[in-house]
Amino acid sequence: MKTIRRIQINDEVKVLSGFNFSYKEISNSDNNLSRYKFLPPVEPKVIICVHLNYRSRLNELKRVQPEAPTYFLKPTSCINSHLGEVIRPPECKFLNYEGEIALVVGKKAKNIDLNNASEYIMGYTIANDFGLHDFRDTDENSMVRVKGSDTLGSVGPDIAINWDYRNKNITTYVDDTIVQKSNTNDMLWSPEYLLTDLSKSITLNKGDLILTGTPENSRPVEPGSVVKVEVENLGVLENKIVEGKLLLSQGVGAMPKDSNHIRTISLGSDNK
Repeated sequence: MKTIRRIQINDEVKVLSGFNFSYKEISNSDNNLSRYKFLPPVEPKVIICVHLNYRSRLNELKRVQPEAPTYFLKPTSCINSHLGEVIRPPECKFLNYEGEIALVVGKKAKNIDLNNASEYIMGYTIANDFGLHDFRDTDENSMVRVKGSDTLGSVGPDIAINWDYRNKNITTYVDDTIVQKSNTNDMLWSPEYLLTDLSKSITLNKGDLILTGTPENSRPVEPGSVVKVEVENLGVLENKIVEGKLLLSQGVGAMPKDSNHIRTISLGSDNK
């Protein structure tokens, strides 16, 4: 299986092409930041996420399956990489992990046919669609702060070409403890379906990302914790949570909140 990785060595950006996550430019034992820095495997102009796409998550939140997928946008400024630090602002306490699979668009897609959708897919990578639910009361519709704050869009470390997403296990760990465990067979809508649906309204181009949803048990995580998302035959995406330094309570705009609505989303079935 062909794989792609973007790294930075000193000030030089390199796009590596390899086979089964092995690259001749680097050794398998050199999978750290001692010699190079991981970069997001693509530079998307558009990042689109589906709200609910796993039956287990739908059931956990006691939601009824919508007749069609619903979506939100993440700004490209929030994109983060494998081993990148994820910032939780000091006044916030509801920063949730969401282990996901991301579809990478391979070429311009507009009004495509579902039967041909796979032709427009470059490959797949791992994503962690972190959410800062302290802003959920004010950003419920737009999700701008909730999902778009800096560092909350972790993707990587590689793109796998011709990877078959069907019947693959997806597992999220916090400090090596399993917190999410599911299988892609639990998806309501396939990646091809999401791409086809979105292409009716939005022109997608090479390198754009579609995040395909998270299973049940998205929960808040604390600074100092290490979150890993492992997808079968796709690799592991790892990020450390750090405490931010910039105070948000400057009297301008929305402030972090704590409410029953926020706890219902952030804590799921743990909200007693």
